[in-house]
Amino acid sequence: MLTMRLQRVGKKNQPSYRIVLAEKHRSATKKIVELLGHYNPRTKEFGIKNEERLKTLVSQHIELSATLRNLLITKGLITGEKVKAWRPKIKAKEETPAAAPAVAPQAEAPKTEEANKTKATPNETPAT
Repeated sequence: MLTMRLQRVGKKNQPSYRIVLAEKHRSATKKIVELLGHYNPRTKEFGIKNEERLKTLVSQHIELSATLRNLLITKGLITGEKVKAWRPKIKAKEETPAAAPAVAPQAEAPKTEEANKTKATPNETPAT
């Protein structure tokens, strides 16, 4: 199965991408079937070698990566709605509340026992 996606090229901290047609299960940096264009997010430079070929592939229902789909919609080469390309990481909220109450009851327990002892001592003294 084929998919169109971005292949990162360029130096460290200077990304530049190729728009490629590749096997879906193959690594993004490995062998590609066809080079379709390029995109530089720093300079916003975008180029397609053959727009007709791109439209033909889209009409043949070749799968697009979410980022490439949004990019092509922004540039006006295809029509449709943008899709969510990434999800934020979910932080573990269970660890923080569980740790805080475990410490608090242990600290409060000796205070209650001391309060009971102080109350018991005055009551016993007058009774004797």
